[in-house]
Amino acid sequence: MSAKPMRILFVTHQVTKNDGQGRVNYEIALAALEAGHEVTLLASQIAPELANHPRARSVTIGVSRLPTRLLQYQLFAWRTGAWIRAHRREFDVVHVNGFISWARADVNAVHFVHDGWYRCGFYPFRFFGGAYQAYQVLYTRLNAWCEKWAFRHAEVIVPVSQKVGDEVRALGIDAGRLEVIHNGVDTTEFAPGESQRERFGLPQAPFMLLFAGDLRMSRKNLDTVLRALVATPEHVHLVVAGILRNSPYPALAASLGVAGRVHFVDLVKDMPALMRSVDAFVFPSRYEPMGLVLLEALAAALPVVTVRTAGGAEVISADSGIVLDHPEDEVALAAAIMRIAEDREHARQMGLAAREQATRLGWQAMAARYLSLYERLAARRAPAASTVAHAAISVES
Repeated sequence: MSAKPMRILFVTHQVTKNDGQGRVNYEIALAALEAGHEVTLLASQIAPELANHPRARSVTIGVSRLPTRLLQYQLFAWRTGAWIRAHRREFDVVHVNGFISWARADVNAVHFVHDGWYRCGFYPFRFFGGAYQAYQVLYTRLNAWCEKWAFRHAEVIVPVSQKVGDEVRALGIDAGRLEVIHNGVDTTEFAPGESQRERFGLPQAPFMLLFAGDLRMSRKNLDTVLRALVATPEHVHLVVAGILRNSPYPALAASLGVAGRVHFVDLVKDMPALMRSVDAFVFPSRYEPMGLVLLEALAAALPVVTVRTAGGAEVISADSGIVLDHPEDEVALAAAIMRIAEDREHARQMGLAAREQATRLGWQAMAARYLSLYERLAARRAPAASTVAHAAISVES
């Protein structure tokens, strides 16, 4: 606990354990409460265990019924901005996430950069590609502009990976205002253990790869994984976890002749159990800021095959995985899979190194870095506030 308890405001849409950004905020808020600080949560959804904590205050922003997420998020930003301006003096630290509020902040944690996504070379939408694509382009470009405004109006910017940090700097933001803090992972929930392949309808014998992600997004790059699978032996199988409705990938697997080796398990709620049931994790995302699922795979002692375009690849060592140069290189991806699948003892050793790597990336370690940053900011502000107060007293006297 710091010498003086701080009053910390978190602003995000969700502060829950089942949302990526929300989970990060959840863990920091929980650590702050356990350290004796006072926490206010300005959000639409708040986990009950936080909302009911005696040192926590919840300010709920109702979910808008406006059409489109674009308008809903703008309304949220205006409402939270007005609330922050009215209550700013009540807090030592205001923590926001990207563009989420029309208000200045002390800390802006950056989980995604829309301008980076738009310019990455894999952006799939075109303004003249129809109404849906035009909306996606408008949504991305407006959010990119708003994010740049938010970064300029924050004292310290916290990218969740070096990749995200590079994208923030590309917007002209001073590198001296950036402090990278990687996301964390629950190393107790995600841990090696007994396989439960029969529970998921998976065969026992094959070397089993896992791909997990949103199958509605081409940027997750399952198509390249399926093409790479064609060049691997019959004993290498792939399990795909993600919502299958309207997914083109079962048909693609069939057309490539690998349908018998690809097991679509739809949305899996017990991801730790699934990870304990496979041999390696493959994650060649075309664009990723910092995937929590990658850290979860490390914690589950899985060798990871990923690419440099996936934020989080920077935490993968040569002992714990393979990082490829380009997400479209199916030949290199197939070779990487083979290097792991053909030597199970080597794969096991890589898994042990992955687990060791994950133990240094736990939620507590992440939260401790944020709290240390808050304390530095609060200490920096205290002398300035004291000077202003002293000047006011001098004028009155």
